[in-house]
Amino acid sequence: MRVRSSMLSLALVCLGSLLASQAQASEETRLIDSINAYRNQSQACANQASLELPPLASDPRLVLSATSMGDLQQQLARVAYPMVNVQAISLSGPRDAAAAMQAIRESFCQVVLDPQFVDIGVSREDREWRIVVARPLLSARLGDWQSEGRNLLEAINTARAQSRQCGSQQMSATTPLSWNDTLAGAAQGHSRAMANQNFFDHVDRDGRTPGDRAELAGYSGTRIAENIAAGLDSPRKVIDGWLASPGHCANLMNPQLRELGAAYATDPKSDAGIYWTALFGTP
Repeated sequence: MRVRSSMLSLALVCLGSLLASQAQASEETRLIDSINAYRNQSQACANQASLELPPLASDPRLVLSATSMGDLQQQLARVAYPMVNVQAISLSGPRDAAAAMQAIRESFCQVVLDPQFVDIGVSREDREWRIVVARPLLSARLGDWQSEGRNLLEAINTARAQSRQCGSQQMSATTPLSWNDTLAGAAQGHSRAMANQNFFDHVDRDGRTPGDRAELAGYSGTRIAENIAAGLDSPRKVIDGWLASPGHCANLMNPQLRELGAAYATDPKSDAGIYWTALFGTP
């Protein structure tokens, strides 16, 4: 009987440890979800309005000790994360994900709203938190901008063929988009401008909007919309990010939009390395 009692106690202790571990992990997951929800809407940060951004992807290699700081670059080298840019946020005191998110909004909004970062890892030890955001080296072998733009079109049309939820909006399956060379030229020009001039915005350095750029390129359509992305090295990653972002997803699924031109451009001196533009139109 004593043996059985001891085994039962051990089982209960193990179960308690497992439940505690799961609860802790869920708080870390909740914080990532909160950060991504925060990125999915325009925010007032550092006296500027941010763009709606795709979610960060959870990467276990970025889950580093919350209490043992050390050299961040060396730690990522040990776990074979091929980072280009990385930044870590350390918080001391938040008891849960909601409190940690409040601290991030108040003091670190520029870090989590930086479009160059695409991956995230969160660790927690009691009330110590560490949030690591990073951008990896570009690893995909891309074709020229026209071929990858058409690959983006194909992926978008595959997405449009199925009904889906874009945030709180239910979007029905709709007709495929057709390629438009004029829109593609305008998209390539904007991607190149973002890469070479190191910015990420729908409004370019000359103050032109997507509609302005389409008109200047010679497009005479009645409706224009634009999605942009940064730091992602394949059309599949770009589409996945846009589909997970309510506003970008709604553009992809909009049945009133009929044509598309898309392109990417790279510049190793820029923050994000690679920039994508998808310019939608209605003839």
